[in-house]
Amino acid sequence: MKVEFHGAARTVTGSKHLIHFQGKQLLLDCGIYQGRRKEAFRKNRNLPFDAKSLDAVVLSHAHIDHSGNLPSLVKSGYRGPIYATTASRDLAVHMLLDSAKIQESDVRYVNKKRRRDGQTPFEPLYDQDDAIDTIKRMRCQDFGVRFEPIPGVTCQYYFAGHMLGAAIVSLDFAPDNGEPFRLVFSGDLGRSEVAILRDPEIVADASYLIMEATYGDRSHKAGGDADAILLKAAQDAWADRGKLIIPAFSVGRTQEIVYRLNLLFEKNKLPPMQVFVDSPLAVNATTVFREHIECLNENFIQQVLDEEDQDPLGFRDLHYVRKVQDSKALNEYKKPCIIISASGMCEAGRVLHHLKNNIGKPNTTILFSGYQAPHTLGRRILEGEKKVRIYGEQYNVRAKVLKLEGTSGHADQHGLLEWATEIAAAGNLKQVALVHCEFEPADEFRQQLHKAGIEKVIIPAPGDIMPLG
Repeated sequence: MKVEFHGAARTVTGSKHLIHFQGKQLLLDCGIYQGRRKEAFRKNRNLPFDAKSLDAVVLSHAHIDHSGNLPSLVKSGYRGPIYATTASRDLAVHMLLDSAKIQESDVRYVNKKRRRDGQTPFEPLYDQDDAIDTIKRMRCQDFGVRFEPIPGVTCQYYFAGHMLGAAIVSLDFAPDNGEPFRLVFSGDLGRSEVAILRDPEIVADASYLIMEATYGDRSHKAGGDADAILLKAAQDAWADRGKLIIPAFSVGRTQEIVYRLNLLFEKNKLPPMQVFVDSPLAVNATTVFREHIECLNENFIQQVLDEEDQDPLGFRDLHYVRKVQDSKALNEYKKPCIIISASGMCEAGRVLHHLKNNIGKPNTTILFSGYQAPHTLGRRILEGEKKVRIYGEQYNVRAKVLKLEGTSGHADQHGLLEWATEIAAAGNLKQVALVHCEFEPADEFRQQLHKAGIEKVIIPAPGDIMPLG
């Protein structure tokens, strides 16, 4: 009985944790790795295990770095169930199809240049047929309801915050020979008292804990700072007669930014500029948000009841853009505006076209709204590189670059420590494994856990094993 760590191990993306139990194999998450292009190309196309040998997959949530390589798994021969919360499954329908479409589109774009240069064309990681085959394998499970993914293991989902449908995974093991034990996987742990979602829950009686530590070395600024930064960026774009481009994940971060802009609009603080959410996925995801009230907190629900239009995710100057021609038309839009577009790390999608057309203009502002993984285009821009490559072409960075604080979907060091100590107090922890983090933040957080009396903490590298039982 053991866990093998194959992704999000000493890095933040590509979540994959493989559990071996009594001859069965259960995979927690199957995400896309994001980083250096060549490394990502290799890792995402070469699964570190035999897909056909797996018996079940339990998905923590629908973000692409946790779900995005499920179609590769199915394409490689996996034929078992993929368990997810109902909200995660509803989001995954749109997210996996969108991921496949983006990969096909981006490969076509890049291959034009490769063919001109006499190079071998790339193939997409997977296509939309693979995504559809994956969706067909998904099985919905409600929060708080127990189910059995493999014989001898009972699973239950708890609210994790972070994004719509995100779950903490609790697994109860009943070995044929040995004492029962519980493993808890945090998935991505959200902050308490955020604008839209319910707070993370505490799970009792954990023997083993696989826990994210993305921000294990830092504290977030107060949420009020986010409103001030967002308003100042909008005001500056209005004054400069330029564009404010916000790379944002289509699910979760986009809805929070829209919610904050809606509140500014309702208070008559937002400049009279048009706001474009340029992402078909964000349009679909926003519809899913409205349909899953079980995941939303009381403040958001009250806002729905209080607003005249009963829509905290919509206002007069907000436009959701689906069609490609409407997206391209934004390149010729001459008035000041706000463009919210995916992907959040600027690795794919429509935001690349907006950056390509505007990153060289001094009156453009690029406002990053979330974590930027090492070696991604977003990380390079945020760290101040003066020249970057977009679709294989080099561009000078003359745009202003800002970071939106206070909107992270991840708990900070204080939130993580508080959650971990409550888990420890509610059980008898034998081992904690810190994942979904770079080594330095994880090492700092490990020291904080030690100070709190949680001694047995590991930071697994890819391929490392944690024995169970």
